[in-house]
Amino acid sequence: MRRVSAFRALIVSLMVLAASLPALSRPVDAPPLRPKADAPPSNIVIGFVGGFVGHDNPHHGPVQLAQQIQRTVPQDTYVRVFENRRRKQAFDSVVRLLDTNHDGVLSAQERARARIILFGHSWGAAAVVLLARDLRREGVPVLLTVQVDSVAKAWQNDSVIPDNVAEAVNFYQTQGIVHGRPQITAADPAKTEILGNYRIDYKKDPVDCPQASWADRFFTPGHMQSECDPNLWSKIENMVKQRLSPQAASAAISAPDSSLPSR
Repeated sequence: MRRVSAFRALIVSLMVLAASLPALSRPVDAPPLRPKADAPPSNIVIGFVGGFVGHDNPHHGPVQLAQQIQRTVPQDTYVRVFENRRRKQAFDSVVRLLDTNHDGVLSAQERARARIILFGHSWGAAAVVLLARDLRREGVPVLLTVQVDSVAKAWQNDSVIPDNVAEAVNFYQTQGIVHGRPQITAADPAKTEILGNYRIDYKKDPVDCPQASWADRFFTPGHMQSECDPNLWSKIENMVKQRLSPQAASAAISAPDSSLPSR
């Protein structure tokens, strides 16, 4: 029995010693070890589709714009489209991309590196403003927000752009049952430049949308056309690419393309 007891005591002593080795390997007041930092994307471009449209539906303007941007911008640019109800998922993606050392907290340096552009249509345009507000609470700046025929849900406010946004632009039309917000304003005009509230007249310049349903054609013709208008989305593409270029990084662009519709 004495031999068994002595053996057990030896085993316990060895276990205690083994458990203490990691703690003895570095001073107790040393900072916690962190994973190696990753390189952040040079730009983050996020779009939101409207209604109940899927994020990968190729027949809708925001999806087509994202695909076109992805083909022409720097390879390390993050481009992704979300459903408007997935705003939390979009927010988490942005924070994860910026948190390059994976410590769960955005440092001042990580926030300063952010180059973010947000765009959307209908409910997706309202989601753009809400995501910008979410990012503001984290101290994350946004280069540009683009709203196309913005429609807010009952509990949302898509009219006031938060002061972490450098530039914002709004496109809308007034035809049909559903039409976009005619005006956006800056919470702080000294920090946010409203590039314009541009009205598009599809009665004067109609756009063919071959993939649209009969219901869209009958009830929401203008709203439908704002989503598939190739001329409009091409102008938005140019605005986005200008702000992602090295030249735009060193000098702010104060006005959109001169060929944009009048205010």
